Amino acid sequence: MTYRLQNIYSVIADDRRRALIDCLAQGEQTAGELASRFDISRPAVAKHLRILEENGLVTITNVGRTRVHRLNAAPLREVYDWVRKYGRFWDQRLENLKQTVEADIKARKREA
Repeated sequence: MTYRLQNIYSVIADDRRRALIDCLAQGEQTAGELASRFDISRPAVAKHLRILEENGLVTITNVGRTRVHRLNAAPLREVYDWVRKYGRFWDQRLENLKQTVEADIKARKREA
């Protein structure tokens, strides 16, 4: 595991930062717009945004006097690639559930 990947895990481990990422996935926003969606102080939101920016998940563009935050999801690709390796475990469980449900439906139809 690379040092960068470890940083990304630390960054997304915080539920508020994940929520900020979710908000920015909907489109670019100012810090004020983002802060209005949370029950924490604006300085706390700014701190989380700074951490996201330092780790490459957020870019900031100055539009006049306004700073607009935009999601850069590229670093999350590494997390996705790592988690995807374990998808086969979920896929198998879902397939087992599907087969069980389908067998139950067939059994009920025969009983009816």
